Amino acid sequence: MKTLQHLLDKNLEWAEAITREDPQFFSQLSRQQAPEYLWIGCSDSRVPANQIIDLKPGEVFVHRNIANVVVHTDLNCLSVIQFAVEVLKVKHIIVCGHYGCGGVKAAMENQEHGLIDNWLRHIKDVSRLHRDHLQKLDQNQHLDALCELNVIEQVRNVCGTTVVRNAWKRGNELHVHGWIYNIENGIIKDLDAGISSNRQLQEQH
Repeated sequence: MKTLQHLLDKNLEWAEAITREDPQFFSQLSRQQAPEYLWIGCSDSRVPANQIIDLKPGEVFVHRNIANVVVHTDLNCLSVIQFAVEVLKVKHIIVCGHYGCGGVKAAMENQEHGLIDNWLRHIKDVSRLHRDHLQKLDQNQHLDALCELNVIEQVRNVCGTTVVRNAWKRGNELHVHGWIYNIENGIIKDLDAGISSNRQLQEQH
């Protein structure tokens, strides 16, 4: 089997550089995990959570999937949210999409892509909910708008989980944010879709 020695070498260089800068970094990191943020983002390799918000290892808990979708039957995502909220006690959940998302683009196409079509149904549902608005746009505007609307819908889905609703019932401080990242310039935009309580969720619905 062909090994990936060049990646192992890069890992060694990285670990040595971190240790030179802060000799206690890894020993302290190994003793606890106490991030304030849960990041729910896209699996796209161009959108690495820690790097684009300039946070070190240990400062953000991360879940990623195709097109940053939150589905109420996805036990993987729900387990991440539960662990983040109930064990790590995060104060912020960030749903971050990105412009030009391949998953969103595929959901707009009238062709089969295989197994992933089952996952993309969730984005097609978002498109259907906003059909009147989206039909007025050209193709590029349509893609950008659907990327944004998908984030906003997933924020609502996060807030609709029993984990988040129960945290608010207990009086926990917990804020859910909707962001979108522009790969062309590296800038994140806040979509002003944040929700911080059950009352606010009900008002938005």
